[in-house]
Amino acid sequence: MAVNSNLEHIALRLWFLSHRTHELLRKCEDRVFGEYNLTTEHYTVLAIIKYLDDPVRITDVARWSGRSTNSVSMIIDRMVKAGLVKRVRDRKDRRTVFVTITSKAENALEPATRAGLEFIQEILSPLSHEDKRTFVNLHEVVKHKALEYLNPGVDIEEMQRTEITSQANLVERLVQYISPPNPDAKRQGGKKKKAI
Repeated sequence: MAVNSNLEHIALRLWFLSHRTHELLRKCEDRVFGEYNLTTEHYTVLAIIKYLDDPVRITDVARWSGRSTNSVSMIIDRMVKAGLVKRVRDRKDRRTVFVTITSKAENALEPATRAGLEFIQEILSPLSHEDKRTFVNLHEVVKHKALEYLNPGVDIEEMQRTEITSQANLVERLVQYISPPNPDAKRQGGKKKKAI
């Protein structure tokens, strides 16, 4: 009986600690991104749009952020009013609405991304490289169980493979975004985006 009680105590403590840490990290992110007149929600939406190659649909942002389309639509409404994004109708299918980043948002996104990465490094600095790998692996296990709970019968391994690849691509694109430009890339010229 005492062993069971001790395990329950540790599980509840871990659960509480996870929620409390998440709340504190969100407050820290709000402070970091607030220096660039962005909320954490704004930053997340802008990073997703940038990763997916602006312009994107609201449903794409919702899928990537793990939020409902209605929730993202309300965030986008506030971002339009703040001059961070624009809604643009597709010329071929007027029912389709894209979201694109404004120059105001672009000017805030790069320094906010740099500051965000510095914040992450600072917060994780007490952990060794091995501790960080263990931390990631333990979070993946818990996330896996949560996905199984929410999606009974779905191939969770396939969902995770897709997500891990997508996360790796997102991280790579954000690092490239804030890295100094490669002189060779400038000479070759960049791809031009098609206007909608």
